[in-house]
Amino acid sequence: MVDTERARLREQAHEIFDPIAERFLSRDGVDIGRMFAGEGLRIRGKIFAFVGLDGDIMIKVPAPRTAELIEAGDAERVVMRGSPMREWVTVPASRSERWGQLMEEAYVFVDEITPGGGDASTSEDGAR
Repeated sequence: MVDTERARLREQAHEIFDPIAERFLSRDGVDIGRMFAGEGLRIRGKIFAFVGLDGDIMIKVPAPRTAELIEAGDAERVVMRGSPMREWVTVPASRSERWGQLMEEAYVFVDEITPGGGDASTSEDGAR
């Protein structure tokens, strides 16, 4: 893919991702941090979602959930240097209507496995 096309796809993805990300930034311990060639959402220093190079999003969810998302056609497994990643999937822009919910799942998962966490089981308004 040509770099200008990738840049256009990333820009379009950020138009969707950034407003969703803003909702997470008001939560304790959440900020923006470097991830590969861009920036991503992180909880207490651990990345849980970011825009990929091709205008998709990458999220970290439990291994069984990655299989479900792949089987449903909502995501593809992330492969790094030829190795499939157990807990990382990429969700294309064609599934952007799912990004908010999937980013929430990623947030809850990474919060639970990161030291000092485990409070993400409720949303901002306290609902389960």
